[in-house]
Formats: sequence, structure tokens, C-alpha cells
Amino acid sequence: MMDKTTYFYPNKTLRTGNGLLDLSTPAIMGILNVTPDSFFDGGKFEGVDAALAQTETMLEEGADIIDIGGMSSRPGASIISADEEMSRVLPVIDAIHQRFADVILSIDTIYSQTAAAAIDAGAGIINDISAAALDANIIQVAIDKKVPYILMHMQGKPQDMQTAPVYGNVVQEVFQFLLTTTRSLEARGLYDIVIDPGFGFGKTLEHNYRLAAHLDQIAMIGKPVLVGISRKSMICKLLQVNPEHALTGSTALHSILLLKGADILRVHDVKEAVAVRKVVQALKNAM
Repeated sequence: MMDKTTYFYPNKTLRTGNGLLDLSTPAIMGILNVTPDSFFDGGKFEGVDAALAQTETMLEEGADIIDIGGMSSRPGASIISADEEMSRVLPVIDAIHQRFADVILSIDTIYSQTAAAAIDAGAGIINDISAAALDANIIQVAIDKKVPYILMHMQGKPQDMQTAPVYGNVVQEVFQFLLTTTRSLEARGLYDIVIDPGFGFGKTLEHNYRLAAHLDQIAMIGKPVLVGISRKSMICKLLQVNPEHALTGSTALHSILLLKGADILRVHDVKEAVAVRKVVQALKNAM
């Protein structure tokens, strides 16, 4: 795992469908769930008007990317059809793209049909929690449409992923999965890849914090690293709070993950994430 010949050279620029994204300074990805049942914000931003208002707020607060999802991936969530998902996300993507033409949009989906239609509507990144395990054609969409692909590790499926996750060595196994899959995707001609260790997706509390503590090892793969810990159970269980009271813990962990090599923070709270990034960048510059 630690053989230096294994790793790629870091690539800090992504060629998205909405233009170049420079990650020499970490990016803030604002979460826009147009779902009725997401664990924190389900039902808040359904409909075009609510979604546009939240997008405008996140952009004003400093978001670099808006990640739009139409299906909840919380533990125990049911997988909806691609048609239902598209009915939720496509009008929103089209409206955002029309109003904020230069904004980088990401589509959070497991379906190739949704991914392709979302990109045609204005999205420029595919964010797939399943690593193409649920729809292998989604990789070809990323290749054909020439957009980045966010590759995430997940043990199991949302319905059962938290039932009894087991690893011999979670850091090594997640690292090897992301490295091997990245190599496979590059062999197919997909080079703009973001890796995501999948906090909360088939991991216990201990697994999550072990991954966080060793995120710098995951970053040695040489691809941009996305982390999604915002208001998740790894914060709530540790602090014994509900998601509404998990902002302080999320903010603290975001600062640590930035120091450990995170390139993209996927967050519900953009203003606080921007502030954390500024503080961490100042600290790094002073080193």
C-alpha cells in the first residue's frame, strides 16, 4: 500500500462540463437535495423556486459547486426509479443553469439515464455513490460526455449498508478499492476522477474516524479527494446530538480533513465551510 511507485501525480484541475475547476484551493460543494426524505434537509428544497432560492444563497455564501440529488442515500433509504429521479432533478438543473449559467453543477445519481439527461440539461460532474455497481453504463456516460466522475466507496447498498459493516483494515481496503478502480477507469479513457472514501456508507463509527485520521493516505492515490461528513451520524453519534445540532462537530472535522488533504468539502452549510477553508489555508501558508 505504501509503495510510492503505486501513486499517480496529483491533478488539481478538473475539466468539468461547466468549465475548468481549479482545486489548488479546496472547493466547497453545496448540497441541494430536491428530495422528500433526505436525513437533514428532506422536503426543504423540493420544487424549482425553493431550489433556486437555496442555490442563490449557497452561491452568495461562496459555494464553488452545487451538487443536486433527487434520491436519498441515507441508511435504509429505498432506491427510486430513474424516471422518478429525473422528474425531480431535471427541471431544477435546467432552471439553475438558465439563471446561473457559469455555475458548476454536479448530479448525484446512480443511474446512467439520469446522468446523461442531467448533463444535457446543464450539469458538469457525475457524483455516483455506487461506483457504477448499480448501473455500469454510467461510466460510459462520463467518458462520452467528457465530464468528471466522482468515485465513492460503499460497502453494501443504502438499504443494508449500516447493518453490519466489516473490514479487516478499513483504510487499506478503501485505498485499494479506490486505487484499483481508478486505474481501471483510466484504462478506459476516463481521467478526470475524484475519489471519495464514502464516510457513513457501510462504515461503523470507528471505521469512519479511522478513515478520517488516515485521509492523507487516501490522498496519495493522486486524485482530488472529496469528503462528505456534513451533519452525518459519525458526528451525531459521537456528540449525542441530532443533525440539526451537528454543525459545530461538522465544522471541526472539516478543518481536520482539509489539513489531511481533502480537496472538496461536500456540505450543507456553505458559509461555515468557506470560513473553515480560509482559516486552514492561512495556517498552511504560515507553515
